Amino acid sequence: MKTKIMNIIQNRYLKYGTILLVGLLLGWLIFGGSSGEVDHSTHDHSKEGAEKEVWTCSMHPQIKMDKPGKCPICAMDLIPLKTSGGGDEAIDHNAIQLSKEAVALANIQTSVVSRQNPIKEVRLYGTIQEDERLSQSQTSHVNGRIEKLFINFTGETIREGQTIATIYSPELLSAQQELLEAVKMQGYQPALLAAAKEKLRLWKLTDRQIAAIEKSGVVNPLVEIKATSSGIVTSKKVNQGDYIGQGSVLFSVANLSRVWAMFEAYETDLPFLKVGEKLEFTLQAMPGKSFSGTISFVDPLLDPTTRTSKVRVETANPGMQLKPGMYANAIVTAALKQFNNEIVIPKSAVLWTGKRSIVYVKQPNGESPAFLLREVDLGPSLGDSYVVTGGINDGDEIVTNGAFTIDASAQLEGKQSMMNNDGSSVASTGHNHGTAEHKEHKGEKSHEMFKVSGLCEMCKSRIEKAAKGVKGVINANWDMKAKVIHLDFDPKQTSKSKISKAIAGAGHDTELDKAPKSVYDALPSCCHYDR
Repeated sequence: MKTKIMNIIQNRYLKYGTILLVGLLLGWLIFGGSSGEVDHSTHDHSKEGAEKEVWTCSMHPQIKMDKPGKCPICAMDLIPLKTSGGGDEAIDHNAIQLSKEAVALANIQTSVVSRQNPIKEVRLYGTIQEDERLSQSQTSHVNGRIEKLFINFTGETIREGQTIATIYSPELLSAQQELLEAVKMQGYQPALLAAAKEKLRLWKLTDRQIAAIEKSGVVNPLVEIKATSSGIVTSKKVNQGDYIGQGSVLFSVANLSRVWAMFEAYETDLPFLKVGEKLEFTLQAMPGKSFSGTISFVDPLLDPTTRTSKVRVETANPGMQLKPGMYANAIVTAALKQFNNEIVIPKSAVLWTGKRSIVYVKQPNGESPAFLLREVDLGPSLGDSYVVTGGINDGDEIVTNGAFTIDASAQLEGKQSMMNNDGSSVASTGHNHGTAEHKEHKGEKSHEMFKVSGLCEMCKSRIEKAAKGVKGVINANWDMKAKVIHLDFDPKQTSKSKISKAIAGAGHDTELDKAPKSVYDALPSCCHYDR
């Protein structure tokens, strides 16, 4: 038995196997524990760098919790807002950050703004009308009865000198007899003949008619009425057999060789319409064809019902193509010389809040899309766009589609938005009872006021934000008219001097401190006050 054991020990394969097993055991003992520690350490660090999720209430966006639960105000379930980690340090803390997927889903579009010479398009609507100066009334110059009418309907064309009616007139009959008697006495009373002829001329008898009476020696109880102008009969006032008096209107006649295009212009468009300017218009009755004319008159009075003023354009009417009553459309392009080299943005980029006009500017140099609210000062409307006189700079990239979606996200996060001017919804509502800021409000409070320079709503927002950024400030309100800021703060944590320095550091001079020139120069042009 002993001999067998010795043989087994001396077996070289068994020796090699034993050595291998011992080596593996020693390797596990030496390196196994340390590798486990490395893995464990790596695992812990990944947990430390994990982003924490923020939960909020859809009805009360000022509520923010680090875990799910119920809203302390309305008891609704909290919803995830966004992760608190992974922020981009290059992005303003007031900006709204969205993922690239969210931007694509909301169809958010941006464009880079630039300066240009704005052109305003004014659209006008109106009708073709007859030129009132070329319209005449065909009247009777004698009393009598219409024996025959040669014009029987409106729209008929007449020519100057054409017989339009025959009238029986006792007065004309007597005047003809006076003419014949004067002819007999013309040898010794020539003035009597001249007076008789002039009387007939005043009744609009032509020299040819008077000569015919004088030559025939016979009076005619009927006299012909001749047209005094050419044109279109627009109104027929009498019928055959009617008795008429001197001055009675028989027909209204319009000369349509020239017509008016009468347009209605809103009061906001009147500054861009000048007498003497050329204007092109089209007719619905003749699509594809344009006509031109000159603005000859702009009514100084507004219609109180339509709030419009009439704009008259004179134009020739060859071939009588333009007929009164036709609908006309015109587009006037006016260069706004007083707004040359100004920024122009689409109307879709602007959100209205009543007193404020805001846009969202895309933040540069960010890893993820981020947008910051900016208040702008608007100039005149250009139809589908606005002139911007302040608030954004040349080269800024603004949101032109989807701005309302971004603003809704800002409201949910309690940041500055259309409905929240200063972005301090938590402080103003006081619902977030767990914050340190709310606890500060319970302490001692001091009130101070001092003058601060500024001009616009953007200045107001910047001044109040700088003041509220000082620890211990409870409330800050800058009066734009009086140029005075009212402060409520905890005197144990801050002072009037510290708050003044913070406001000056934001670019606004106070009665205690002056803003650095470099900071002041960096402000938007609309915020540059007199220093």
